[in-house]
Amino acid sequence: MTSTFVLGGARSGKSRHGQALVEGVPGRLVYIATGQALDDEMEARIARHREDRGPRWSTLEAPMELVEAIGKAAGEADAVLVDCLTLWLSNLMLAEAALQPRFDALCRAIADCPKPLVLVANEVGMGIVPETSLGRRFRDEAGRLNQQVAAVVDHAVLVAAGLPLVLK
Repeated sequence: MTSTFVLGGARSGKSRHGQALVEGVPGRLVYIATGQALDDEMEARIARHREDRGPRWSTLEAPMELVEAIGKAAGEADAVLVDCLTLWLSNLMLAEAALQPRFDALCRAIADCPKPLVLVANEVGMGIVPETSLGRRFRDEAGRLNQQVAAVVDHAVLVAAGLPLVLK
């Protein structure tokens, strides 16, 4: 089946674009959420995203176990949206998880997914060099993750100012 990677900066329109791609598929849709409502602002953001999706959507929360969630969603839905890989990476780093085995497993899950799959991530490498070593490591790991995912998907799109630019 078709897999698409949607990248973009903060407030670029990447999530909206990813959602529109998945909504173009008839049938049941699953949204895999990697974010966690750890503060009021994130809670409001999650609520806003839920309101934007209609009754065709069900939600799986997977702050850490993304590979398992993709497998489960593919068994339940006609198309799957993962939003977002950057928050998943942040969760893994804060838990001090080994990253490369998780990246490898994700890439296998993408390749093996029998349903249309759209994955959203932030492009964080185009801005200022982070001041802290953790920030620099996060930027570097996000770049590595994005490169590995881009290599295995069928299509890749960069969204800037709400406009999609097809990369692959």
